[in-house]
Amino acid sequence: MSLGQLQVMSAIEQCRSAALGGHVERCQDCGHSRIAYNSCRNRHCPKCQGAAAQDWLAAREADLLPVGYFHVVFTLPAEISPIAYQNKAVVYDLLFRTAAETLLTIAADPKHLGARIGATAVLHSWGSTMTHHPHVHMIVPGGGISLDGTRWVRCKPGFLLPVQVLSRLFRRLFLTALADAHAAGRLAFFGEIDGLRRRKAFDAYLAPLKRKNWFVYTKPPFAGPEAVLAYLARYTHRVAISNSRLVALDERGVTFHYKDYRRNGPARYGKMTLSADEFIRRFLLHVLPKGFHRIRHYGLLASASCKANIARAKELIADPMPTAEPTAAHRTADPHTTDHRPPCPCCGGRMIIVEVFARGGSPRGPPSSSAGIRI
Repeated sequence: MSLGQLQVMSAIEQCRSAALGGHVERCQDCGHSRIAYNSCRNRHCPKCQGAAAQDWLAAREADLLPVGYFHVVFTLPAEISPIAYQNKAVVYDLLFRTAAETLLTIAADPKHLGARIGATAVLHSWGSTMTHHPHVHMIVPGGGISLDGTRWVRCKPGFLLPVQVLSRLFRRLFLTALADAHAAGRLAFFGEIDGLRRRKAFDAYLAPLKRKNWFVYTKPPFAGPEAVLAYLARYTHRVAISNSRLVALDERGVTFHYKDYRRNGPARYGKMTLSADEFIRRFLLHVLPKGFHRIRHYGLLASASCKANIARAKELIADPMPTAEPTAAHRTADPHTTDHRPPCPCCGGRMIIVEVFARGGSPRGPPSSSAGIRI
């Protein structure tokens, strides 16, 4: 196990426990009190990411355009997976860059859309059963600004770009970039793939992938901007598995829900039980390198010029689609002032902090018979 994986394990074990300290909250209305332990705030912790997702989505709401949005996925073939696991920072970055370049290049081609488009990309390294499966999800507005900057170019109804063209360019760009990284000595190889250190062996390993079909697909547009936000909430701040999928922990191991995408109907959904050590091993496969950004923006949505591009795009869209009212959570959210504390369980009143205690400490006295609730 790496130091990063050990740190994630330690953070999740201590999250919302007395080891991290906490505070005592008291209801302003009925006086009910409870203890709330501090969170670890580790980005891999499933308990800590709910509030972070709400704040991030609230900040993104203003950037939504009044057009349909497409969901595009770029997936690396299974043969690349072991190389990616041993070289996460390099290979995941190549995945981001080549997928974005593919999308922007094909969209700018006059034979296709002939426009400058934008995309929000989110890295996922897992499948439904938590195996290593690197791919990038992209949320893409259904159109872009013309190359001369004078008009908004809409895509065809229900169609963004040809997936076969995207797949071939993505394959070429990624394999070229991966070969360049190997030549520059940026890749490391251990264990079963140690032999790929040699350039000839590496080239021979990649040769069949130049003829293989790489998986790229696009889904039809979402039903309005509110649906985009709801979708992003499930994808942006989650690693490997969400708490809602966990079913049981017993002597057999950990049981959780999974989805088999190769099947249809009721057979597509099932339950899987893994031994505790295997469950932890699969979860830790997806720990990211320190400082690695798993949410990135490209094209019109790139951070440097996003606000100006969004304003220009809204100006050029002549016939905007009606936008749904944002939910109350998004309408009032402020990433700097949002209070994520649950209301009083007795009367629904506002809870205020009346005492703070340090790591490993405890409050001066039990606030009530229901104290000790972890939130």
